[in-house]
Amino acid sequence: MKTTFFWFRRDLRLEDNTALYEALSQKKNVIPLFIFDEDILNELPSDDPRVQFIHKSLASINEQLGHRNSSILILKGNPVTIWDNLIETYDIDSVFLNKDYEPYALKRDLEIKAALVAKGIKFHAFKDQVIHEESEVIKADGTPYTVFTPYKNKWLSIYKAIALKAELKFEHLHQEKYEFPSLEKLGLKASKIFVQDYNLSVLDKYNEARDLPGIDSTSYLGPHLRFGTVSVRQVIAQLEVKDSVFLSELIWREFFMQILFHFPKVVTENFRAKYDHIEWINNENDFEKWCQGETGYPLVDAGMKQLNKTGYMHNRVRMVTAGFLCKHLLVDWRLGEAYFAEKLLDYELSSNNGNWQWAAGTGCDAAPYFRIFNPHTQFKKFDKAATYVNQWLPEFQTLNYAREIVEHDFARKRALETYKKGIALYV
Repeated sequence: MKTTFFWFRRDLRLEDNTALYEALSQKKNVIPLFIFDEDILNELPSDDPRVQFIHKSLASINEQLGHRNSSILILKGNPVTIWDNLIETYDIDSVFLNKDYEPYALKRDLEIKAALVAKGIKFHAFKDQVIHEESEVIKADGTPYTVFTPYKNKWLSIYKAIALKAELKFEHLHQEKYEFPSLEKLGLKASKIFVQDYNLSVLDKYNEARDLPGIDSTSYLGPHLRFGTVSVRQVIAQLEVKDSVFLSELIWREFFMQILFHFPKVVTENFRAKYDHIEWINNENDFEKWCQGETGYPLVDAGMKQLNKTGYMHNRVRMVTAGFLCKHLLVDWRLGEAYFAEKLLDYELSSNNGNWQWAAGTGCDAAPYFRIFNPHTQFKKFDKAATYVNQWLPEFQTLNYAREIVEHDFARKRALETYKKGIALYV
């Protein structure tokens, strides 16, 4: 019997899933598939909470499919090798999937597509994780935007409400129940850190409270968009006119995605080459104190403690901690980006890279290099009652609290001199 595969990736849901809907609408005998990619897993600890969240989300989907006498085929290994084996095992007619725009995924998918097409297997890829993909919001001359505001204006000007996908034709699913492997069988371990459910009810206070870390006005949506347990279309469908600031955050996500697509060098290089000659100090002891939240700057330390314990950090605090590392300590943004990539539950390469380069002043649409936040002023302005700091930094205002790792005025002057010197060397 001819078989069609739908490959789950960053779309771990049954509702409003573009490629899954198309597969079940056009084909019969559709096998849902998920591959635990060893090329990715080998770079992560065995108890990574994000992998645990993926497993939990797949288990929920598998339970729903079980009511329809179907299931997900779960495999682990190198995706290219796995697809070679599937081609030999099944009489495959078509493969359906939703696009991924990150460099590793693009290379992987291109290789797999070539192997499928060479065997006469049809390959169907769909836009799903974004409203506008990489070349849909561009300038009149066909080049990509590198400044957010004009990108946002163009994004909004061409946006049209998208109807959510209708009920799936579950009767077209392959009728077989595959074994669903436990974490242990996959060689993984449970984590003590968990992804929280997202909550859009906080949007009523979002505009007023989003910069106040002591008020829990966070939607916790990030990991759910990252792994696709909800579609961006489902989220936007729930927004109202008053939620324009929150919508801007979703547009920032797509802006950084298209920056990464068009300028893949940003993964390892400064977006703006004129900052290539900055002489980072990269003091290992300073970096370690920043990682552990022992800098003597309360808002920075509270943020790092929250990150290390929960995998989350408030957005305002992310900006302060990142700016502090790059400009107060003159540690290369790439080291901070890598640490956030290791810890953040909502880690997404494009946004993490874009925001770190923004904080360092090296990116597109970046904060000017001379914009150096005073962490003490930020603390007094956005956490006046020290609610956030006291929650995550119980040693604050005790004799056990760390001394300042560096004095602000000295650090500011040093950063300005270092940046100016580096820029002067650019030809």
